[in-house]
Amino acid sequence: MSGNLSLFLATPPELQENTSSNSSSAPWSPDWAAPTFTRAAQFRVVATLVLFLFAAVSNLSVLGSVAWGRGRRLASHLRPLIMSLAVADLMMTFVVMPLDAVWNVTVQWYGGDALCKLLCFLKLFAMHSSAFILVVISLDRRHAILHPLDSFNASRRNRKMLLLAWSLSLLLASPQLFIFRAIKADGVDFTQCVTHGSFRHRWQETVYNMFHFITLYVVPLLVMSGCYTRILIEINQQMLKSRGTEPCLRRSGTDMIPKARMKTLKMTIVIVVSFVVCWTPYYLLGIWYWFQPEMLRVTPEYIHHILFVFGNFNTCCDPIIYGLYTPSFRADLAACWCRRSRNSSPRSLEHLSARRGAASGEAESDIPSGDQHSSIQQ
Repeated sequence: MSGNLSLFLATPPELQENTSSNSSSAPWSPDWAAPTFTRAAQFRVVATLVLFLFAAVSNLSVLGSVAWGRGRRLASHLRPLIMSLAVADLMMTFVVMPLDAVWNVTVQWYGGDALCKLLCFLKLFAMHSSAFILVVISLDRRHAILHPLDSFNASRRNRKMLLLAWSLSLLLASPQLFIFRAIKADGVDFTQCVTHGSFRHRWQETVYNMFHFITLYVVPLLVMSGCYTRILIEINQQMLKSRGTEPCLRRSGTDMIPKARMKTLKMTIVIVVSFVVCWTPYYLLGIWYWFQPEMLRVTPEYIHHILFVFGNFNTCCDPIIYGLYTPSFRADLAACWCRRSRNSSPRSLEHLSARRGAASGEAESDIPSGDQHSSIQQ
Protein backbone atom coordinates (compact mmCIF):
# COMPACT_ATOMS: atom_id res chain seq x y z
CA MET A 1 0.00 0.00 0.00
CA SER A 2 1.13 3.51 -0.68
CA GLY A 3 0.08 6.82 0.70
CA ASN A 4 -2.34 8.93 -1.24
CA LEU A 5 -1.29 11.01 -4.20
CA SER A 6 -4.03 13.42 -3.28
CA LEU A 7 -3.23 14.32 0.30
CA PHE A 8 -6.59 15.95 0.77
CA LEU A 9 -8.25 12.73 -0.31
CA ALA A 10 -7.39 10.15 2.28
CA THR A 11 -7.33 6.94 0.28
CA PRO A 12 -3.88 6.03 -1.05
CA PRO A 13 -3.51 5.67 -4.83
CA GLU A 14 -2.64 2.00 -4.85
CA LEU A 15 -5.81 1.36 -2.83
CA GLN A 16 -7.68 3.59 -5.25
CA GLU A 17 -6.41 1.48 -8.10
CA ASN A 18 -7.55 -1.76 -6.46
CA THR A 19 -10.82 -0.50 -5.01
CA SER A 20 -11.81 2.36 -7.31
CA SER A 21 -12.71 4.04 -4.07
CA ASN A 22 -12.85 7.52 -5.54
CA SER A 23 -15.05 6.73 -8.49
CA SER A 24 -18.80 6.84 -8.66
CA SER A 25 -19.00 3.19 -9.65
CA ALA A 26 -19.10 0.22 -7.30
CA PRO A 27 -15.99 0.24 -5.14
CA TRP A 28 -15.19 -3.48 -5.45
CA SER A 29 -15.40 -5.37 -8.73
CA PRO A 30 -15.75 -9.19 -8.97
CA ASP A 31 -12.06 -9.63 -9.83
CA TRP A 32 -10.93 -7.36 -7.02
CA ALA A 33 -7.79 -8.30 -5.08
CA ALA A 34 -6.94 -6.91 -1.66
CA PRO A 35 -3.88 -4.60 -1.59
CA THR A 36 -0.78 -5.71 0.28
CA PHE A 37 1.96 -4.17 2.39
CA THR A 38 4.68 -4.09 -0.27
CA ARG A 39 8.44 -3.67 0.15
CA ALA A 40 8.26 -0.13 -1.22
CA ALA A 41 5.54 0.71 1.30
CA GLN A 42 7.71 -0.68 4.09
CA PHE A 43 10.48 1.72 3.09
CA ARG A 44 7.94 4.54 3.05
CA VAL A 45 6.80 3.72 6.60
CA VAL A 46 10.36 3.67 7.93
CA ALA A 47 11.22 6.97 6.21
CA THR A 48 7.99 8.56 7.48
CA LEU A 49 8.73 7.51 11.05
CA VAL A 50 12.24 8.98 10.84
CA LEU A 51 10.81 12.27 9.55
CA PHE A 52 8.14 12.13 12.25
CA LEU A 53 10.71 11.91 15.04
CA PHE A 54 12.89 14.69 13.64
CA ALA A 55 9.96 17.00 12.82
CA ALA A 56 8.36 16.49 16.24
CA VAL A 57 11.56 17.24 18.20
CA SER A 58 12.69 20.16 16.02
CA ASN A 59 9.34 21.94 15.78
CA LEU A 60 8.66 21.50 19.49
CA SER A 61 12.10 23.00 20.10
CA VAL A 62 11.26 26.01 17.93
CA LEU A 63 7.96 26.45 19.74
CA GLY A 64 9.64 26.24 23.13
CA SER A 65 12.43 28.63 22.16
CA VAL A 66 10.05 31.29 20.84
CA ALA A 67 7.59 30.93 23.72
CA TRP A 68 9.95 30.60 26.69
CA GLY A 69 13.56 30.79 25.51
CA ARG A 70 15.82 33.31 23.84
CA GLY A 71 13.42 33.43 20.90
CA ARG A 72 11.39 35.91 22.93
CA ARG A 73 13.85 38.52 21.63
CA LEU A 74 12.06 38.39 18.31
CA ALA A 75 9.82 41.33 17.55
CA SER A 76 6.40 40.95 19.14
CA HIS A 77 4.68 40.82 15.75
CA LEU A 78 7.04 38.08 14.50
CA ARG A 79 6.69 35.66 17.41
CA PRO A 80 3.07 34.69 16.63
CA LEU A 81 4.05 34.03 13.00
CA ILE A 82 6.92 31.69 13.88
CA MET A 83 4.84 29.97 16.57
CA SER A 84 1.92 29.49 14.18
CA LEU A 85 4.21 28.01 11.54
CA ALA A 86 5.63 25.60 14.12
CA VAL A 87 2.11 24.63 15.27
CA ALA A 88 1.04 24.01 11.65
CA ASP A 89 4.11 21.86 11.07
CA LEU A 90 3.34 19.95 14.28
CA MET A 91 -0.18 19.28 13.02
CA MET A 92 1.30 17.87 9.84
CA THR A 93 3.70 15.85 11.98
CA PHE A 94 1.18 14.40 14.44
CA VAL A 95 -1.75 13.96 12.02
CA VAL A 96 -0.55 13.35 8.47
CA MET A 97 2.59 11.30 9.15
CA PRO A 98 1.22 8.82 11.74
CA LEU A 99 -2.00 8.39 9.77
CA ASP A 100 -0.07 7.61 6.61
CA ALA A 101 2.33 5.20 8.34
CA VAL A 102 -0.35 3.26 10.21
CA TRP A 103 -2.61 3.10 7.15
CA ASN A 104 0.21 1.72 5.05
CA VAL A 105 0.79 -1.03 7.62
CA THR A 106 -2.86 -1.99 8.18
CA VAL A 107 -3.75 -1.60 4.47
CA GLN A 108 -7.47 -1.36 5.27
CA TRP A 109 -9.33 0.99 7.63
CA TYR A 110 -9.95 -0.15 11.22
CA GLY A 111 -10.83 3.19 12.82
CA GLY A 112 -14.56 3.28 12.19
CA ASP A 113 -16.68 5.90 10.44
CA ALA A 114 -16.28 8.77 12.94
CA LEU A 115 -12.49 8.52 13.03
CA CYS A 116 -12.40 8.26 9.24
CA LYS A 117 -14.20 11.60 8.91
CA LEU A 118 -12.24 13.30 11.70
CA LEU A 119 -8.76 12.31 10.52
CA CYS A 120 -9.48 13.21 6.89
CA PHE A 121 -10.71 16.60 8.12
CA LEU A 122 -7.63 17.17 10.32
CA LYS A 123 -5.37 16.11 7.47
CA LEU A 124 -6.67 18.76 5.10
CA PHE A 125 -6.90 21.34 7.91
CA ALA A 126 -3.21 20.85 8.72
CA MET A 127 -2.16 21.22 5.09
CA HIS A 128 -4.21 24.38 4.53
CA SER A 129 -2.99 26.02 7.73
CA SER A 130 0.64 25.34 6.85
CA ALA A 131 0.26 26.91 3.40
CA PHE A 132 -1.81 29.90 4.58
CA ILE A 133 0.59 30.79 7.39
CA LEU A 134 3.40 30.97 4.84
CA VAL A 135 1.20 33.43 2.95
CA VAL A 136 0.74 35.52 6.12
CA ILE A 137 4.50 35.57 6.70
CA SER A 138 5.08 36.68 3.11
CA LEU A 139 2.53 39.49 3.44
CA ASP A 140 4.16 40.61 6.69
CA ARG A 141 7.62 40.73 5.05
CA ARG A 142 6.22 42.69 2.11
CA HIS A 143 4.68 45.28 4.41
CA ALA A 144 7.86 45.50 6.52
CA ILE A 145 10.03 46.24 3.46
CA LEU A 146 7.65 48.49 1.54
CA HIS A 147 6.35 50.39 4.59
CA PRO A 148 9.19 50.30 7.14
CA LEU A 149 7.80 53.19 9.21
CA ASP A 150 4.37 51.58 9.62
CA SER A 151 5.42 49.06 12.26
CA PHE A 152 3.25 50.02 15.22
CA ASN A 153 0.17 48.25 13.87
CA ALA A 154 2.09 45.15 12.75
CA SER A 155 1.09 43.01 15.74
CA ARG A 156 -2.63 43.72 15.35
CA ARG A 157 -2.46 43.27 11.58
CA ASN A 158 -0.67 39.92 11.90
CA ARG A 159 -3.14 38.67 14.51
CA LYS A 160 -6.00 39.41 12.15
CA MET A 161 -4.26 37.67 9.23
CA LEU A 162 -3.47 34.64 11.38
CA LEU A 163 -7.08 34.44 12.57
CA LEU A 164 -8.21 34.57 8.94
CA ALA A 165 -5.68 31.89 7.93
CA TRP A 166 -6.80 29.46 10.64
CA SER A 167 -10.49 30.19 9.98
CA LEU A 168 -10.15 29.63 6.23
CA SER A 169 -8.28 26.38 6.89
CA LEU A 170 -11.11 25.22 9.13
CA LEU A 171 -13.75 26.20 6.58
CA LEU A 172 -12.05 24.65 3.55
CA ALA A 173 -11.36 21.38 5.36
CA SER A 174 -14.91 20.97 6.70
CA PRO A 175 -16.32 19.19 3.58
CA GLN A 176 -14.11 16.22 4.48
CA LEU A 177 -16.47 15.52 7.38
CA PHE A 178 -19.29 14.85 4.93
CA ILE A 179 -17.71 13.17 1.90
CA PHE A 180 -15.61 10.50 3.63
CA ARG A 181 -17.01 7.38 5.22
CA ALA A 182 -15.93 3.90 6.23
CA ILE A 183 -17.40 1.33 3.82
CA LYS A 184 -17.21 -2.47 4.15
CA ALA A 185 -17.02 -4.60 1.03
CA ASP A 186 -19.90 -6.99 0.35
CA GLY A 187 -18.82 -10.59 0.84
CA VAL A 188 -15.24 -9.58 1.68
CA ASP A 189 -13.66 -8.85 5.05
CA PHE A 190 -12.28 -5.49 3.95
CA THR A 191 -13.18 -1.96 5.08
CA GLN A 192 -11.87 1.27 3.64
CA CYS A 193 -12.20 5.00 4.35
CA VAL A 194 -13.36 6.33 0.98
CA THR A 195 -15.47 8.95 -0.78
CA HIS A 196 -17.66 6.35 -2.53
CA GLY A 197 -21.22 7.61 -2.90
CA SER A 198 -20.37 11.26 -2.22
CA PHE A 199 -19.96 12.12 -5.92
CA ARG A 200 -22.33 10.99 -8.65
CA HIS A 201 -19.76 11.41 -11.41
CA ARG A 202 -16.00 11.24 -11.47
CA TRP A 203 -15.67 14.76 -12.91
CA GLN A 204 -17.33 16.15 -9.77
CA GLU A 205 -14.60 14.67 -7.61
CA THR A 206 -11.96 15.92 -10.01
CA VAL A 207 -13.37 19.44 -9.63
CA TYR A 208 -13.27 19.02 -5.85
CA ASN A 209 -9.64 17.91 -5.99
CA MET A 210 -8.66 20.73 -8.32
CA PHE A 211 -10.35 23.28 -6.07
CA HIS A 212 -8.24 22.18 -3.12
CA PHE A 213 -5.14 22.02 -5.29
CA ILE A 214 -5.73 25.68 -6.16
CA THR A 215 -6.34 26.71 -2.54
CA LEU A 216 -3.50 24.59 -1.17
CA TYR A 217 -0.83 25.33 -3.72
CA VAL A 218 -1.66 27.67 -6.61
CA VAL A 219 -3.12 30.62 -4.66
CA PRO A 220 -0.47 30.53 -1.90
CA LEU A 221 2.28 30.25 -4.51
CA LEU A 222 0.94 33.20 -6.50
CA VAL A 223 0.56 35.40 -3.41
CA MET A 224 4.01 34.51 -2.07
CA SER A 225 5.62 35.01 -5.48
CA GLY A 226 3.91 38.39 -5.83
CA CYS A 227 5.06 39.50 -2.36
CA TYR A 228 8.71 38.62 -2.85
CA THR A 229 8.76 39.92 -6.42
CA ARG A 230 7.50 43.25 -5.14
CA ILE A 231 10.14 43.19 -2.40
CA LEU A 232 12.94 42.57 -4.91
CA ILE A 233 11.61 45.36 -7.13
CA GLU A 234 11.64 47.73 -4.14
CA ILE A 235 15.22 46.78 -3.23
CA ASN A 236 16.29 47.25 -6.84
CA GLN A 237 14.65 50.68 -6.98
CA GLN A 238 16.46 51.72 -3.81
CA MET A 239 19.75 50.59 -5.30
CA LEU A 240 19.10 52.65 -8.47
CA LYS A 241 18.28 55.73 -6.39
CA SER A 242 21.44 55.29 -4.34
CA ARG A 243 23.60 55.52 -7.47
CA GLY A 244 22.64 59.15 -7.88
CA THR A 245 23.76 60.13 -4.39
CA GLU A 246 27.17 61.33 -3.29
CA PRO A 247 29.84 58.59 -3.15
CA CYS A 248 30.19 58.98 0.61
CA LEU A 249 26.45 58.56 1.04
CA ARG A 250 26.05 55.74 -1.45
CA ARG A 251 24.75 52.53 0.07
CA SER A 252 23.88 49.13 -1.31
CA GLY A 253 20.28 47.93 -1.49
CA THR A 254 20.77 45.57 1.43
CA ASP A 255 22.39 48.32 3.53
CA MET A 256 19.24 50.41 3.18
CA ILE A 257 17.31 47.68 5.02
CA PRO A 258 18.15 46.97 8.68
CA LYS A 259 20.36 43.92 9.11
CA ALA A 260 17.87 41.95 11.22
CA ARG A 261 15.04 42.69 8.81
CA MET A 262 17.15 41.53 5.86
CA LYS A 263 18.06 38.33 7.71
CA THR A 264 14.38 37.61 8.42
CA LEU A 265 13.57 38.33 4.77
CA LYS A 266 16.19 35.84 3.61
CA MET A 267 14.92 33.25 6.07
CA THR A 268 11.30 33.53 4.92
CA ILE A 269 12.33 33.37 1.24
CA VAL A 270 14.21 30.12 1.90
CA ILE A 271 11.21 28.71 3.81
CA VAL A 272 8.91 29.48 0.87
CA VAL A 273 11.38 28.00 -1.62
CA SER A 274 11.58 24.80 0.45
CA PHE A 275 7.77 24.55 0.41
CA VAL A 276 7.69 24.88 -3.38
CA VAL A 277 10.59 22.48 -3.98
CA CYS A 278 9.27 19.79 -1.62
CA TRP A 279 5.62 19.74 -2.71
CA THR A 280 5.63 20.66 -6.42
CA PRO A 281 6.60 17.16 -7.73
CA TYR A 282 3.96 15.48 -5.58
CA TYR A 283 1.19 17.86 -6.62
CA LEU A 284 2.10 17.45 -10.30
CA LEU A 285 1.87 13.68 -9.88
CA GLY A 286 -1.51 14.17 -8.21
CA ILE A 287 -2.81 16.20 -11.15
CA TRP A 288 -1.69 13.46 -13.52
CA TYR A 289 -3.57 10.89 -11.44
CA TRP A 290 -6.80 12.92 -11.26
CA PHE A 291 -7.08 13.13 -15.03
CA GLN A 292 -5.48 9.77 -15.91
CA PRO A 293 -5.98 7.25 -13.07
CA GLU A 294 -4.42 4.54 -15.21
CA MET A 295 -1.07 6.25 -14.67
CA LEU A 296 -0.73 4.10 -11.54
CA ARG A 297 -0.13 1.13 -13.81
CA VAL A 298 2.63 2.79 -15.82
CA THR A 299 4.59 4.54 -13.04
CA PRO A 300 6.68 2.55 -10.54
CA GLU A 301 5.22 2.34 -7.06
CA TYR A 302 8.39 3.66 -5.45
CA ILE A 303 7.97 6.98 -7.31
CA HIS A 304 4.77 7.70 -5.38
CA HIS A 305 6.45 6.82 -2.09
CA ILE A 306 9.57 8.91 -2.71
CA LEU A 307 7.62 12.01 -3.71
CA PHE A 308 5.32 11.74 -0.70
CA VAL A 309 8.24 11.37 1.72
CA PHE A 310 9.99 14.28 0.00
CA GLY A 311 6.89 16.42 0.46
CA ASN A 312 6.73 15.59 4.16
CA PHE A 313 10.37 16.60 4.46
CA ASN A 314 9.13 20.19 4.24
CA THR A 315 7.98 19.98 7.88
CA CYS A 316 11.59 19.24 8.82
CA CYS A 317 13.00 22.04 6.67
CA ASP A 318 11.24 24.90 8.49
CA PRO A 319 12.95 24.39 11.90
CA ILE A 320 16.30 23.75 10.18
CA ILE A 321 16.02 27.02 8.25
CA TYR A 322 14.88 28.88 11.36
CA GLY A 323 17.88 27.56 13.26
CA LEU A 324 20.33 28.55 10.53
CA TYR A 325 19.12 32.15 10.56
CA THR A 326 18.42 32.53 14.30
CA PRO A 327 21.38 32.47 16.73
CA SER A 328 19.06 32.55 19.76
CA PHE A 329 17.52 29.21 18.74
CA ARG A 330 20.94 27.64 18.36
CA ALA A 331 21.90 29.04 21.77
CA ASP A 332 18.80 27.45 23.34
CA LEU A 333 19.66 24.10 21.78
CA ALA A 334 23.25 24.34 22.98
CA ALA A 335 22.17 25.24 26.50
CA CYS A 336 19.67 22.37 26.57
CA TRP A 337 22.30 19.94 25.31
CA CYS A 338 24.82 21.08 27.92
CA ARG A 339 22.31 20.64 30.75
CA ARG A 340 21.86 17.04 29.76
CA SER A 341 25.54 16.37 29.31
CA ARG A 342 27.17 14.71 32.30
CA ASN A 343 30.58 16.06 31.44
CA SER A 344 29.49 19.73 31.47
CA SER A 345 30.39 21.68 34.57
CA PRO A 346 28.30 24.68 35.76
CA ARG A 347 31.16 27.00 34.83
CA SER A 348 31.42 25.69 31.25
CA LEU A 349 27.67 25.88 30.82
CA GLU A 350 27.62 29.47 32.08
CA HIS A 351 30.49 30.37 29.77
CA LEU A 352 28.81 28.77 26.76
CA SER A 353 25.46 30.43 27.46
CA ALA A 354 27.12 33.82 27.86
CA ARG A 355 29.03 33.39 24.62
CA ARG A 356 25.93 32.23 22.76
CA GLY A 357 23.83 34.98 24.28
CA ALA A 358 26.31 37.63 23.22
CA ALA A 359 26.31 36.31 19.67
CA SER A 360 22.51 36.20 19.51
CA GLY A 361 22.25 39.64 21.06
CA GLU A 362 24.57 41.05 18.43
CA ALA A 363 22.66 39.42 15.61
CA GLU A 364 19.20 40.28 16.90
CA SER A 365 19.75 43.54 18.69
CA ASP A 366 17.66 45.35 16.12
CA ILE A 367 14.77 42.91 16.60
CA PRO A 368 12.90 44.60 19.43
CA SER A 369 10.52 42.68 21.62
CA GLY A 370 7.01 43.81 22.38
CA ASP A 371 7.97 45.78 25.46
CA GLN A 372 10.87 47.60 23.84
CA HIS A 373 10.44 50.87 22.07
CA SER A 374 12.46 51.28 18.89
CA SER A 375 12.03 53.00 15.59
CA ILE A 376 13.57 50.06 13.74
CA GLN A 377 11.31 47.05 13.58
CA GLN A 378 11.62 43.91 11.58
